[in-house]
Amino acid sequence: MQKYRNVHSMSVFFPAFNDQASIGPLVRNTLSVLASLTDDYEVLIVNDGSTDATPTVVDELARTLPCVKVIHHVENMGYGAALRSGFANSDKDLIFYTDGDGQYDVRELVVLHQLMTDSIDIVNGYKIKRSDQRSRKVLGAVYNQLARYLFRLPIRDVDCDFRLLRRRAIQQIKLVSSSGVICVELVRKLHAAGCVFAEAPVHHFPRAHGRSQFFTLQRVARTTLDFFFLWLRLVALQRFVAGSPRSQKMFAKDTPAAEEVRASLK
Repeated sequence: MQKYRNVHSMSVFFPAFNDQASIGPLVRNTLSVLASLTDDYEVLIVNDGSTDATPTVVDELARTLPCVKVIHHVENMGYGAALRSGFANSDKDLIFYTDGDGQYDVRELVVLHQLMTDSIDIVNGYKIKRSDQRSRKVLGAVYNQLARYLFRLPIRDVDCDFRLLRRRAIQQIKLVSSSGVICVELVRKLHAAGCVFAEAPVHHFPRAHGRSQFFTLQRVARTTLDFFFLWLRLVALQRFVAGSPRSQKMFAKDTPAAEEVRASLK
């Protein structure tokens, strides 16, 4: 690949759970792409308590490939926890992440990178066409529409985990979610912090190996509850604080309760 830009250093990380077959090719393709964009980069793999051979595979990648690091969660802590680990351990100017299951083409990072101008803080991909079973497409569409409406999100596809962000933007907010609703929390808090978004169409491919760990009754129920409580905390409570003179006066005071509420809205 021809190197056309060498302005920012870049961290790339992949949350991985039972992705033993896909993570190796994904990392190698990523290293090739990064070499065309910058001389200063790192690749992190967040192994979120995988029960297959993923830990062995990623440790071997880190041993044999330069700039590759691995973060191991002893047990599965959830998608949100994996993202929080990835963000916390990314040290470069720009941070890109996508899932370790290989349903996105990491070479399309170049498209996002071209849109990362000085006036942009986040470039979010959106799926041209979702390549999943019909049930997942329907649930995904409903989730996406609800999230956009209830949280007033500035992007069309919050469920597209193909994102390029400035590290300084991430440092403005505090993420707390451990489940998949972290993507809604991430976009909502970045938008509230005044960050500017751009969007780019990206391809979405059928899962070639394994199966999704999300679409189980337990995980869907957990995400639904987390979604509801996130709305209460980030939207309903914020409206209450903004609309009530009494609450404004109370939360303006320098008390532990007021500080806790203000922190939860960041």
